[in-house]
Amino acid sequence: MLFDTHAHYDDERFDADRDELLASLPGSGVGYVLNVGTDIASSETSAGLAGRHGHVWAAAGIHPHAAGDAPDDFEGRLEALLDLGRVVALGEIGLDYHYDFSPRERQREVFSRQLALACSLRKPVVIHDREADGDVLDIVGAFKGELCGGALHCFLGGKDMLRSVLDLGLHVAFGGALTFRNSAGLAECAALVPADRLLIETDAPYMSPEPFRGKRNDSTRLTLVAARLAQIRGEPAEYIERITRENAKRLFGIGEEACGDAAGSQ
Repeated sequence: MLFDTHAHYDDERFDADRDELLASLPGSGVGYVLNVGTDIASSETSAGLAGRHGHVWAAAGIHPHAAGDAPDDFEGRLEALLDLGRVVALGEIGLDYHYDFSPRERQREVFSRQLALACSLRKPVVIHDREADGDVLDIVGAFKGELCGGALHCFLGGKDMLRSVLDLGLHVAFGGALTFRNSAGLAECAALVPADRLLIETDAPYMSPEPFRGKRNDSTRLTLVAARLAQIRGEPAEYIERITRENAKRLFGIGEEACGDAAGSQ
């Protein structure tokens, strides 16, 4: 069974078939999904989806796009969600300097405060980074040794960034971009990630892999990401499926004693 470590089934593009699609995933070989919140409302919806589907877990967090509108009491509201049994991570958090939908200073403040919350609650994090490598590394680096693990979602960086991310003890998640025709540099990075730090994701409904690029993505297409990663690394697809599933379960404390083991393995 595959583990999709990043999806957004709360998105309106799934309004017509959300629960039916989620219920069908185990039959398509996807036995685990982490639905990732982007603000308080979507985090609450994610928790609800996890409550209705036994193979779905949730992350709760404030995306950098939503940082400017984050309520003053966002830490308390996130903590309440993270106290629920099936909300296993704090995310999606980070910085986005491509769109700048929120002021950069506010993005950095909200990101740092959420990292501090994750440390206090002993929860792993799911990190978004777009055109903000230096600041992401600096802010996460301030919590090195305190974080209970985490994943850099949708890795698109180069080798220098990869080395820095691994040095911080983070996992590295690859998605549909790995299948794109212009992904040679990304493929080089995917070949270098230690096996125990690899994750795969869809970012559904975004980032559909080839040959579905531009169409609504869903977790059934995770097999294409796994197959491409296996090809790049010269490893059997069954091995990629198993190792990425085990890594995700350990990181997010699913079927494990959790956080201490996840942090210690890094």
